[in-house]
Amino acid sequence: MNELQAVYWALATAQLAEADAVMAGLISHHPHARLHSRGDAFEPLARAITGQQISIKAADTVWQRLRTLTAVNPVAIASQSVEAMRACGYSQRKVEYLQDLARHFADGLVDPSVWPNMADADIIQNLTQIRGIGQWSAEMFLMFNLLRPDVLPVDDIGLQKAFVLHYPDMQPFNKAVLRQYAERWQPWRSVATWYLWRSLDPVAVEY
Repeated sequence: MNELQAVYWALATAQLAEADAVMAGLISHHPHARLHSRGDAFEPLARAITGQQISIKAADTVWQRLRTLTAVNPVAIASQSVEAMRACGYSQRKVEYLQDLARHFADGLVDPSVWPNMADADIIQNLTQIRGIGQWSAEMFLMFNLLRPDVLPVDDIGLQKAFVLHYPDMQPFNKAVLRQYAERWQPWRSVATWYLWRSLDPVAVEY
């Protein structure tokens, strides 16, 4: 566990369990679940693009093929042919997105060193200027790279499914209901989201 997690994870789980009986149960069933930062800024953004609009299993398959093809860094991705990346399972559009992301990093058009000192909303605005990085991808970056503790990715299908499963009294589901209910998870909505994901899949979600 890195220093940031050591500061907030125990406190987060204790407060979530106190505020929400369902969350208390999920936490008790996954006592070793944790968010882990990869440190490098490029890889989680590339993984987020890979995972857009496909299942976790399918995204992992495509990602592993890419890792077999090449190193996952800006220079290597920018130099790959479209055909080679399509053979990994990427759509034409996702290849374009990945290579545009790689060029932003390789050419110094983004500066990850400033992000730790920026507010979540400002980072999202910064990242969504890059082709292929929308709200959801930026939120995954906040959660998995910067380990921001209070992100609620309401557009995430896994989060929506888990919420419907575990909170039947909060139906019919819509995003407004999720946002309102999640107010009790603040300031630990990233952690609550993580446990809801884990309740659906024994394999830890990673971006």
